[in-house]
Amino acid sequence: MTSCRLCPRNCGINRKKQKGFCKMGNEIIIYTAFLHKGEEPALVGDRGSGTVFFSGCNLRCIYCQNYKFSHLLEGKNITIEELARLFIRLQERGALNINLVTPTHFLPQILESLLIAFKKGLDIPIVYNSSGYEKKEIIQKLDEIVDIYLVDMKYYSKEASIVGSETADYHFYNKEAILEMYKQKKTLLWEGKILKEGLIIRHLILPGFVEEGIKIIKWIEENTPHALVSLMSQYKPYFKAEKHPLLGRTINYQEYEKVKSYLENTHLEGWIQEFLPPQNLAGPYLLPLDKVKIL
Repeated sequence: MTSCRLCPRNCGINRKKQKGFCKMGNEIIIYTAFLHKGEEPALVGDRGSGTVFFSGCNLRCIYCQNYKFSHLLEGKNITIEELARLFIRLQERGALNINLVTPTHFLPQILESLLIAFKKGLDIPIVYNSSGYEKKEIIQKLDEIVDIYLVDMKYYSKEASIVGSETADYHFYNKEAILEMYKQKKTLLWEGKILKEGLIIRHLILPGFVEEGIKIIKWIEENTPHALVSLMSQYKPYFKAEKHPLLGRTINYQEYEKVKSYLENTHLEGWIQEFLPPQNLAGPYLLPLDKVKIL
């Protein structure tokens, strides 16, 4: 971490002395960890996904629903050994997998924690839950460690990437990383209805960007046809998006139906979130680590 180049930002700084674009230094900070029942059905079953939310992020999505810890940096410092113990504790609680949310900027520490946990009996699948702003060469190093990639495909174009995440090259790195993930996890491994290995690509429909969603689905069908697709409709204008001219509203039914219909006319498999009117959209409510008593 003396010259950090874990993500496409390529900050090149010494994170033992400075903080990177992700606003994180060398110490692991997590916001919370619990048995998550709200992920895709194949990840949660009736027991839940052992989910760990890391603070900080290498993106600047103006509508981020997790902005309290992704951007405002709420969270608790935790050591490598404590993180390993947390993984084991989640397994003991019945977690079907260990779900690492926004892990990129802490990868070296996480890998150390996993090695400790593996030696202590951790044997459930590892889920790499990513915003999708990743470097292909970093993803290559995760082969044989990660079992399931759960990755966002937020935008198809440079223009949309800039509007939503103030990041001009997201679309390029995202596609390249997903192709590497697919190379590793093209074959889905199931145990009943529970996914043990594979690739899940998520897309959140954004207001005013329906064509982006359609282009993304088309790209997935042409390039990663055996990946599972999770189409999400729960967009709300959080954080800086509330007054944005394009992203300052929820999606309407016509936008939802257009993307949904396109997906339904492909051979892709996965999940489609039902449409909910604005008044029924629930906001994220995550208890911080000191309130969940998992350690």
